[in-house]
Amino acid sequence: MSGSFTSLGLQEALIEGLKKTAITVPTQIQIEVIPAALQGKDVIGQSATGTGKTLAYLLPIMQRIDTGKRETQCFILAPTHELAIQIEREIIELAKNSGLPITATPIIGNVNIARQIDKLKEKPHIIVGSSGRILELIKKKKIVAQTVKTIVLDEADRLFDESNLHSVQEVIKTTLRDRQLMLFSATFPPAIIEKAKAIMKEPAVLKAAGEAEVPKDIAHLYFVVEHRDKIEMLRKLSYHMGIKRALVFINKSENILEMTEKLNYHGLKAAGLHGGAMKNERKKALDDFRSGKISLLVASDIAARGLDIQGVTHVLNLDFPEDHEIYQHRVGRTGRLGQSGTAISLVTKVEALRLKKFERVLKIAVSEKKLIKGNVVDAHQQATAK
Repeated sequence: MSGSFTSLGLQEALIEGLKKTAITVPTQIQIEVIPAALQGKDVIGQSATGTGKTLAYLLPIMQRIDTGKRETQCFILAPTHELAIQIEREIIELAKNSGLPITATPIIGNVNIARQIDKLKEKPHIIVGSSGRILELIKKKKIVAQTVKTIVLDEADRLFDESNLHSVQEVIKTTLRDRQLMLFSATFPPAIIEKAKAIMKEPAVLKAAGEAEVPKDIAHLYFVVEHRDKIEMLRKLSYHMGIKRALVFINKSENILEMTEKLNYHGLKAAGLHGGAMKNERKKALDDFRSGKISLLVASDIAARGLDIQGVTHVLNLDFPEDHEIYQHRVGRTGRLGQSGTAISLVTKVEALRLKKFERVLKIAVSEKKLIKGNVVDAHQQATAK
């Protein structure tokens, strides 16, 4: 396969737009997906987090938009508000840099519906958002689905879970049968693949092999600590390591609020990102994290899906990830765009053994550390000194 955007069939305006953001060489998933998408084929695209899946579908969509028509031509469904907003921003930036008069608007839940209806009067070419709210506005006849030529399901494995599947299917049913359907995710369990194929037309199943590597510029550290002492250890490490911007991962979304309160009680500047929060609360948490008002953002793997926050220096595994793929997704939130990062896992002795298995599978080096008199030292060296 060729390694240039031109050879993939993209128009010059989009290529020039990419150059303005220093993107000149396509990733493997883009090489696989773009030609098939431009031909109008249904696509199932799988590649690791951070490998360019969003551009893999946005570029062909934007090339195929008929800018001479003021009508909605594409739905992009996303499982979280943050991901929807992020995709919409990327569309707007790419359209501006490319000089293409393509319009987009986010349509998500827990937002003033009257304002959304006003935005829809402008007939945006692309609607990005949650399937529930989009379906609601289709039923209110505020969105015309018959003009939609392409539907994208981003983080498709999430959109096929019990809480989303019905509304996703209903949105798809409102469009014409000859529309294009594209699904993307970092993981596609076999059951999801079968569900997807049942609603698609001979989809091209495209996987980007060899991209599931953990970024090289991440240092992987772990501290063995009793479960009850993890928050106290986090407090000490945050102080002594001077942590300014860290994502703190726990396993259960329902525990995010309680964990955030505990961290703040212990003198840490923390906020939580949980599904029960209103949109303005979630936005404030992200804005405060980006601006440095808080140094710790607590999230579950579900809450953090699709987040792309620049400048995250540390990822902290307060709860141990359930498998190596989840570990990989978590730590990939730092060390982005050529920056270095640090992944710290606070583990029990049993969890330390599991982490060593991750080390072998992911082909990374994980170092055990100890905190001695305010200094982080190599645990092996400390043991030798004794």
